[in-house]
Amino acid sequence: MVGLSWTPVQLFAQSGAKAKPLPQLQQDFIDLAFGMFIHYNIPTYMEDDWADPDASPAIFNPKHLDTDQWADAAVSAHMSYGCLTTKHHSGFAIWDTKTTDYSVMHSPLKRDVVREYVNSFRKKGLKVMLYFSILDTHHKIRPGMITPEKIQMIKDQLTELLSNYGEIYALIIDGWDAPWSRISYDDVPFEELYRLIKSIQPNCLVMDLNAAKYPSEALFYTDIKSYEQGAGQHISKERNKLPALSCLPIQQNWFWKPSFPATPVKDPEQLVKENLVPFNSAYCNFILNVAPNRDGRIDDNAIAALKKIGGLYKRPASLPKLPKFEAPIISSNLAKNKPADASWSNDMWIMDFGTDDDFGTNWLSHPGVKNPWYAVDLQREKGFNMIVITESRPNVTDYTIEYFQNNAWHKLLDGHETGRIKIHRFDRVHAQKVRLKFNKFKQAPELRELGVYNERR
Repeated sequence: MVGLSWTPVQLFAQSGAKAKPLPQLQQDFIDLAFGMFIHYNIPTYMEDDWADPDASPAIFNPKHLDTDQWADAAVSAHMSYGCLTTKHHSGFAIWDTKTTDYSVMHSPLKRDVVREYVNSFRKKGLKVMLYFSILDTHHKIRPGMITPEKIQMIKDQLTELLSNYGEIYALIIDGWDAPWSRISYDDVPFEELYRLIKSIQPNCLVMDLNAAKYPSEALFYTDIKSYEQGAGQHISKERNKLPALSCLPIQQNWFWKPSFPATPVKDPEQLVKENLVPFNSAYCNFILNVAPNRDGRIDDNAIAALKKIGGLYKRPASLPKLPKFEAPIISSNLAKNKPADASWSNDMWIMDFGTDDDFGTNWLSHPGVKNPWYAVDLQREKGFNMIVITESRPNVTDYTIEYFQNNAWHKLLDGHETGRIKIHRFDRVHAQKVRLKFNKFKQAPELRELGVYNERR
């Protein structure tokens, strides 16, 4: 794989795009309200959503590919955008890429599906988004096999998608930091790719589908919080205060199956009443997946259901305005899996649980400790400019953050944040250790995770 010759900065400079404030982009996304997810790729031509990574491009052979039909169907449902699977987990690219021969241009179709999709949707006044999988089993971009060359391939593919198809409203990225992919935000560096995307298209939102393990009160590694209903991820319509996305397929699977034409789709009235209407009132955009068949067209039963949705739903003239919230956390956590120390712990919930990158476990202070503390050793002096404290529930209301430098502890700040997640950004300091002192709390402190970050600013 050979790196492409352009530079993102040059491309951005040529585009003339002006960066909008991220909160405005997030509000604009919420205002879009409803869109079409389009899972169409080489798994369409197999029985499994996870395709054989060695499947021949010869099977990708639609006889009547019709992206205009997709766009018309989206308009009939009063959708405002589409999102197409440019590359799924098996690595088959459905655009004209220079990075690999494993693509649609080496299939019998020999047509750029991404190009046809963006043209069709824009003709109908619809916004264009793209889906891209970091996990790639054909090119062996998977755990234990990540190399600089493979990271460069990802960069080159994203650069193509963001440079050759006009304005891309958002990228929905999959296959990162999920239990089933096991590619961490460090293995394929999230902040590096995030900055690349923004350098080419500063107004392109980055939406990572695998941020489900992170608490719902803050944005970790994504501009938009995502909820995949089929994976058991459900937004709290009453408590959500972040820009969100909820996704669901209208059929039983994400990719088309031979049973689809004769199998009833999800009830349009139920989709509107239980998803669209309540989500629109909860800062949440709903994306409904519709899978084209092996001819490259949407089946009649799905077309009819989308038209019925359009008869029941119309995008509201105005939607609720997002409250203020902290900018996304996109940097690597320097404290992840680093040695920790603490005052006396309660039972088995020892200090190791506070830096294990698992938000389902926690360090728990023993109730008998009057002045509890928790510290992490970064193992060498490092620069950092953000600390994130995640509790099991809102509890601690007064605390002190210190850093260890030149053989002495120094106060960094006194904190009084009352929420479950306490985010502190500050001017960069350099230290080997960070310590929390818990001054006021209702119950014995429980620390889910202590995050230490060195953001690029």
